[in-house]
Amino acid sequence: MVQVPTKPLTLEEFLALPETKPASEFIDGNIIQKPMPQGEHSTLQGDLTSAINAALKPSKIGRAYPELRCSFGGRSIVPDVAVFRWERIPRRPDGRVENAFMLPPDWTIEILSPEQSQSRVIRNILHCLSHGAEMGWLLDPEEGCIFVYGANQSVQLFDEPDSVLPVPAFAEAVQLTVGEIFGWLQA
Repeated sequence: MVQVPTKPLTLEEFLALPETKPASEFIDGNIIQKPMPQGEHSTLQGDLTSAINAALKPSKIGRAYPELRCSFGGRSIVPDVAVFRWERIPRRPDGRVENAFMLPPDWTIEILSPEQSQSRVIRNILHCLSHGAEMGWLLDPEEGCIFVYGANQSVQLFDEPDSVLPVPAFAEAVQLTVGEIFGWLQA
């Protein structure tokens, strides 16, 4: 039997497909479905989004979005938390937030799930950084540590409970420690 090679999918064709649950990402021409979030992941994602929005949203400095599709640089990814400076949030002419975010977040945050490839998640963080993101965080709940990726793709490891985590300059109002973040899992 002869197999006819299928034409690779373009980003535009991928974006025209129906959404999946959990979300699928388009990376290097491949569709990869993210794992279904579980308790630890959902707890960290929800509390991080709330904490960041409490610090940034009232002053219109920035906004955190959970599971927001961001399409740019030939990829369509869905960071666990995508943070945008207020002036970069895509808006309609009437001021309402656009549905399609065709740009990288200013700060991308990923939470590693047990069955998730750490390399794939790091590649998504690096992709964001190479397209203008200011910072990336990778939370590893199993190890109780957070990797912080700078705009120059340098990496720092934070695993001491009292360590205050670096944030992008625009988000200096966000003051979180490693212990505070992983302490949310005790609730």
